[in-house]
Amino acid sequence: MPSRRSLLGRLSAAVGVAAAGCARLRPPPGLDLLANPHDVPRRQFAQRERLRRDSDGNPLQARHRRVLLLDLRREPSAEAGRTVERALRGLEGAFEWSPDGLFHLLAWGTNYLDEHGALGRVPTEHPTVLSRTDDPDLLRFDAALVLESDVPSHVAAAEGALFGDRDELNGTPVEHRLTDVFDRRSRRTGFLGEGLPAAHADAEGVPADAIAEDAPMFTGFRSGREGTQASEDRVTIEDGPLEGGTTMHLSHLALNLRRWYDRPEADRVKRMFDAETTPEDVAGMTDRVPFANAVEAHAGEHGVVGHHEKVARVREDGEPVILRRDFNTVDGGRPGVHFLALQRSLDDFRRTRKSMNGWYLRDDSPDITDRVNNGILDVIRVRSRANFVVPPREKRAFPLTVT
Repeated sequence: MPSRRSLLGRLSAAVGVAAAGCARLRPPPGLDLLANPHDVPRRQFAQRERLRRDSDGNPLQARHRRVLLLDLRREPSAEAGRTVERALRGLEGAFEWSPDGLFHLLAWGTNYLDEHGALGRVPTEHPTVLSRTDDPDLLRFDAALVLESDVPSHVAAAEGALFGDRDELNGTPVEHRLTDVFDRRSRRTGFLGEGLPAAHADAEGVPADAIAEDAPMFTGFRSGREGTQASEDRVTIEDGPLEGGTTMHLSHLALNLRRWYDRPEADRVKRMFDAETTPEDVAGMTDRVPFANAVEAHAGEHGVVGHHEKVARVREDGEPVILRRDFNTVDGGRPGVHFLALQRSLDDFRRTRKSMNGWYLRDDSPDITDRVNNGILDVIRVRSRANFVVPPREKRAFPLTVT
């Protein structure tokens, strides 16, 4: 019987090579290319042109999220590739590419890449421990399916169609399912946007009446200002076998909200931004966070540094290098964050996390330790990490030729 690796090689040769370097979507062999009723971008992660904007011009990401973490259940084959492609086209036929419809992407994990000899050919790697105070589960998956919509029923319906027994999707018959190819190992769920954290304030570990009714995140601060995010162009892989794709990191962070909200608002602002920022300053921030590049001076003068001023140091030509799509969660019954980040190379994420660690500040103030007075590090714990690649749409079914 042919090995899994040799079968994958044949599949990738059939599916991937025909589409390499071509912006038009091409089907696996034997799959008729029927025009999607909805326009979809080549980059699976492209959303910004379709998002709504707030009054300051910041993009408003989809409010409801689900990440399905997958293991392959059958030997790769050309037929398996056709099944994956047809199933995902079913989503695209049922929903428009918008927050009112459904965003989705299929990422491939380091387990798949490593098992089939492709890990060294793409700008990602197996997850590692990135701080001295966390001991996360370092997880390896074959794939992950990310579902996002402002309409929570769309997210649930998509999962039910692909992995359950739902027989129609937004009025469209379901003819192909991902259960023919994948097993769901686990699921991450969550939300982002005004009113949603307060709606989940009954979770264990959330202080009573601490979450403002209009807070978009459990910490009470806004996430995703335009000037604090990398552009989609900046995180796109520019050449190689996954040109037009990106890399994806997924962490599960536990939040200690009791400790966070035991502090006065002015102290929370210092730890989120910097010691010179006030609550009034935050209220006046529009599409960016001012950055003074004075974190060492702040450490020496104030004995405390902010989260934003540390991570803002990792910029190129003044632009951030990671595109955050993180969201709140109460998975496990407690508050947390699923930190989903897109970047051209996983090295961009590692550099950002190392700057967030703040180890370089220990000599500037004896009051700053790996967690104490060091941004938000004393209220988060990293429970798990996993890494992926996100191919361009035409290569999403078993990417990369393996010889």
